Amino acid sequence: MTEATAPASAQTTLYALMGKADGVRRLTRRFYELMDTLPEAAACRAIHPPSLAGSEQKLFEYLSYWLGGPQDYVEKNGHPMMRRRHFAAPIGPQERDGWLLCFRQAFIETVHDPVVTALVLPKVEALAMHMQNRE
Repeated sequence: MTEATAPASAQTTLYALMGKADGVRRLTRRFYELMDTLPEAAACRAIHPPSLAGSEQKLFEYLSYWLGGPQDYVEKNGHPMMRRRHFAAPIGPQERDGWLLCFRQAFIETVHDPVVTALVLPKVEALAMHMQNRE
């Protein structure tokens, strides 16, 4: 059975439903634009490097992998272990909430499928809560 004739459930990933690379790129680009401009995200922005280009690329690769797309993130970086990778960054409620504000807004602006939203946002929100490492 080819991909063209396989049942939709066997071939459809969240990555595909979000528009594959173009959709994930739109999301990550908008996310970092918001982080760079929203005053409410200032604490989160402050723990990032001056240029967000590298962070944007890593998030693009991670989300692509996590959503069922290309494995570039794992091939370059190994297993994600997100909390361990971010442990050196002081992530408190302000940083977490700023990050979530940017992600939610970027997601709402770039992803227009309510099913995808219902599947993805709660998991991302739970991950953000897990990343907090200080009060």
